[in-house]
Amino acid sequence: MYIFGASGHAKVIIDLLDSTDRVQGIFDDDPGIPRLMEIPVRGPVPEDFIFDQPLFIAVGDNNHRKHLYLRFRERATFASIIHPSAIFSKRATLAAGTVVMESAIVKVDSCLGKQVIVNTGAAVDHECRLSDFVHIAPGAILCGGVEVGEGSLIGAGSTVLPGLHIGAWVKVGAGSVVTRNIPDGSTWIGNRLKGNI
Repeated sequence: MYIFGASGHAKVIIDLLDSTDRVQGIFDDDPGIPRLMEIPVRGPVPEDFIFDQPLFIAVGDNNHRKHLYLRFRERATFASIIHPSAIFSKRATLAAGTVVMESAIVKVDSCLGKQVIVNTGAAVDHECRLSDFVHIAPGAILCGGVEVGEGSLIGAGSTVLPGLHIGAWVKVGAGSVVTRNIPDGSTWIGNRLKGNI
């Protein structure tokens, strides 16, 4: 596969793979990065380049990841990765470009959209719905039946109570406990809504 991104998140993705031999090449818009984990970085993707292997967008920022997906979707297919230590229900689904990292759990009848990150040790319980470009940070817990809108970030160590709806492009601060629905574009810190971002 090809990887776009040459920073910390890309290192994590490369480390998830069985072997660096699976990496066909790394691209990044910063031409000043020569190597990543001993793999040469090719620089920006040429305008006429057609990906002959699946592409994985290894960028943690949800908005940037969406932008890159829109930029490359006409000339690439997108790889998904589930680490062997993750528990991923045979009755859950995920779309292209999504990663489920070490020790993460995705339970029955959950549905993960495109370009989602379920980070290290995160738990997505039964019947959750994660829209495209969502990031569930390390150690976060979504109880059953939670819906998360496009581009939202559920911060590290947070807990979202069952059946709640998290709107699009919401930020939930690390260590928060979400006890009610959150409207689009809002920030939730601790145990309360902090308004629109």
